Amino acid sequence: MAELNGLELDPRVAADLPDWSDILAYLRDPARRSAVDVLRAAEAAGRPTVQPRCGVGGHEQMRALLRGLEPAGPGILSLTIDSHTRLRRFDTARELLRTAPADLNGYPLVAHGWQRGRDLGEAVAVPLEVRHGSPDGRDLFAVAVAAGITSYEGGGIGYNLPYSKNVPLGDSLRAWQQVDALCGELARAGVVLDRELFGTLTAVLIPPSISLAMTLLEAVAAVREGVRCLSVAYPQAGEMHQDIAALRAVRSLAARYLGPGVEVYPVLHEFMGVFPRTPDFANLLIVHGGLTARLGGATKVINKTVQEAYGIPDVAANADGIRAAALGASQLLDFVRVDEDRVAEELHWIEREVAELVEPVLAGEDLIAGIEAAFAGGRLDIPFSASVHAHSRVIPRRDASGAIRYADSGSLPFSGAVLRRHATWLRDGKGAGEGAAARTLIEAANADIHYFLEQERLALPGTALPTLTDNPRSRY
Repeated sequence: MAELNGLELDPRVAADLPDWSDILAYLRDPARRSAVDVLRAAEAAGRPTVQPRCGVGGHEQMRALLRGLEPAGPGILSLTIDSHTRLRRFDTARELLRTAPADLNGYPLVAHGWQRGRDLGEAVAVPLEVRHGSPDGRDLFAVAVAAGITSYEGGGIGYNLPYSKNVPLGDSLRAWQQVDALCGELARAGVVLDRELFGTLTAVLIPPSISLAMTLLEAVAAVREGVRCLSVAYPQAGEMHQDIAALRAVRSLAARYLGPGVEVYPVLHEFMGVFPRTPDFANLLIVHGGLTARLGGATKVINKTVQEAYGIPDVAANADGIRAAALGASQLLDFVRVDEDRVAEELHWIEREVAELVEPVLAGEDLIAGIEAAFAGGRLDIPFSASVHAHSRVIPRRDASGAIRYADSGSLPFSGAVLRRHATWLRDGKGAGEGAAARTLIEAANADIHYFLEQERLALPGTALPTLTDNPRSRY
């Protein structure tokens, strides 16, 4: 393995990088706005900035995509990476880039190289963030930093267990430890990068306390390595009081466990589950997400589009999604109020659940070993994981309001008070769209997963709702 300031790299990747002094000089260029600058400005304004997801294989196509989305007003633009690069299959990515770039499901930054990365950053006035999903993002991070990209998503839990079948947690956590250590070195050199943590996990009925516990553990690990700016992402579940409470908990938990000297920004991923099929209702859900983000104090919102149910959106739909999310977060809806007592109750219990999950782990001497042991014993877990290193015994359900509760918490170390509260919510409300009493667990979970399709049907009575095959753009 070759090295870049302690970051262990594929020798071929390392050999192509510029000198460290060149990297620092490029990152320090005051003419270029960084992701941290955007987050600070959004925080000061009290309105979340909006960021779309986007990524294609070809360089000119990626450049055109970024420039096509910029007029819609995003604060940050995404460079979503292809699956081969995520899995460090750099040779495969290079070959596809040469022979069939349209077959790549994202931008292969390592194959393109840092010079092209700089070209993308210089093509638009807003900063870029790399979004990927790799359990080992060291090589990609090195190229991203050399390219001048100032925000990098991922972590050893959130970019492993939802995506990979058999990557040991210790391996991914130690790989990300090196990424965070280099971020710490950059911070000491006067360059603060944004490190975004992917609390969305599997994006299927994720209880707020699980999302926040995973990102909090990753955040503690990152801060110990010197990271000074963290964006903590939470997935919109759909019940506004619970989502607002979860976003506000990002700040309170950071204050409790991370201490001073670290910038922490809550981020809302707009609903990532099964999306409505009609443009009208889909657009309503996008606006709803923007409103939720503002009421929860989020600094950034990742938007969705009205074409979400049918595949990868085109540029026009993505631009419209940016504007719809921004409208939801705008002053036009300042008159909207929520039940603050209910939000406060949800916040109290979310904070308590997170504490019960993370404090036994944080009490140990070795954080990485403690996380590994907790997952092995089921004391940490996530639902619907692809990984053999998670038990996936947690069974979430929606209550009658649409909020996500624990129908079965597996071996999570919750107190009796926490378990009784969830049982009461589910027993008294019987779950969202419960209907007949006799329902199998699979049928009930399926109804909860398709929650917004049912809300769409109720909101648009008499409308002939399209199916996926009705849309020629469908990729599924």
